[in-house]
Amino acid sequence: MMNIILAVILMVAVAVVAVVATVLVVNAARRKQADKIIKDAEIEGENIKKEKIFQAKEKFLQLKGEHERYINEKNQQIQQTENKLKQREMQMKQQFSELQRRQAENETVRENLKAQTDVLNRKAEEYDKLHKEAVEKIESIAGMSAAEAKDMLIETMKEEAKTQAMSYINDVMDEARMNASKEAKRIVINTIQRIAPETAIENAVTVFNIENDEMKGRIIGREGRNIRALEAATGVEIVVDDTPEAILLSAFDPVRREVARLALHQLVTDGRIHPARIEEVVEKVRKQLDDEIMETGKRTCIDLGIHGLHAELVKLVGRMKYRSSYGQNLLQHSREVANICATMAAELGLNPKLAKRAGLLHDIGKVSEEDSELPHAILGMKLAEKYKEKPEVCNAIGAHHEEVEMLSLISPIVLVGDAISGARPGARREVIESYIKRLKDMEAIALSYPGVTKTYAIQAGRELRVIVGADQVSDAESEMLSNEIARKIQNEMVYPGQVKITVIRETRSVAFAK
Repeated sequence: MMNIILAVILMVAVAVVAVVATVLVVNAARRKQADKIIKDAEIEGENIKKEKIFQAKEKFLQLKGEHERYINEKNQQIQQTENKLKQREMQMKQQFSELQRRQAENETVRENLKAQTDVLNRKAEEYDKLHKEAVEKIESIAGMSAAEAKDMLIETMKEEAKTQAMSYINDVMDEARMNASKEAKRIVINTIQRIAPETAIENAVTVFNIENDEMKGRIIGREGRNIRALEAATGVEIVVDDTPEAILLSAFDPVRREVARLALHQLVTDGRIHPARIEEVVEKVRKQLDDEIMETGKRTCIDLGIHGLHAELVKLVGRMKYRSSYGQNLLQHSREVANICATMAAELGLNPKLAKRAGLLHDIGKVSEEDSELPHAILGMKLAEKYKEKPEVCNAIGAHHEEVEMLSLISPIVLVGDAISGARPGARREVIESYIKRLKDMEAIALSYPGVTKTYAIQAGRELRVIVGADQVSDAESEMLSNEIARKIQNEMVYPGQVKITVIRETRSVAFAK
């Protein structure tokens, strides 16, 4: 038993000794490794230190070189500045010496002038003395004083000068009259030659071309209902005769003819032609025509180089395209007048742009939608004033028929330009103007009655169609209305032949399915 214990103890002791030895060996190895790491770290630190010192030296040398270059540049600049200062100092010394020299010369000149002045003063005194003696001798010989002789001489010279001046003025006035007449003729003739406008006669009939005669039957419709609906909607007489592939649109109002032409074009293109579709297309075309009128006005202003015109005035300019004056297209006439006025104003040294503006707007009173009894020139002037045009332009518009006093030089130019454009051979036809006025007056008479919504004069004024509201006029009242209109036209108007009054009362019942 004891041996076993001793053996166990011995084995434990051996194990302890082995563990201790192992620990000691491991510690020794670790210490050796730690020493090696420390040594390596010291070597690496020394290398880093040397490298940093080397980099610092290089940076120092670089900064030193840059500093030396900077110092050298500054020294050069300082040296250059010193050289400039020295040169400037030398120049100032030279200028100072020059000034001293000139001052000495001026002193010498001043002394010479003083001496000459003294001599002149003495001579002037001697001259005054001699002159006084001479005057006294002349007065004693002539028997009058010098003042009396001077007054007599002045009066004589005045009379002679008046006579010469009057003669000169008369010669100048005669020459001015002759030259003014020649110059005015030259300007007018030169203006007419430079403008060279085309003749612009408007007719009362528009030809609408169709592809084949079969389309005529579709336009007429069953028992003529389509053509009646189209005439009632547009107020244009539609003539369908034996003319091949053509339909005539007859109306005195160019706007109505254009609406009818565009509506017919859309209906024929679309192929659907019936009364409801006709009314829809006509209404749509009217709106399109309003847009086209605005576009025409804008394009005209751009072509003529007129800017800043009020939108309403631009619209009135566009409406001129569908208005004629004695058969002459109003827009073409206004463009001609604008160019003529600009040319004449340039010849006379006036403002051509202002003259062109007044020439374009001079007839806007003719296309105004306002129902006024004023002459078109006065109405146009009021419209121009309303839309803030310049006073010279407004006066030129109002005075182009001499209905108001001319207050600027532009006004007579517009008057002459209007006369030149309208007086050309073939430009206007008095008969057409009176004919159109008669038709308009006829429509206005019928439109003045209550319940009347639309009036159209067709067949060259031989028929007047009056459309009344079904809710305002009964069938019996329609017959009475036609008689009253006929009687009033007969009493108030002068016309050839007879006029047929047709009152149309159409009842429509409309309901909506919801």
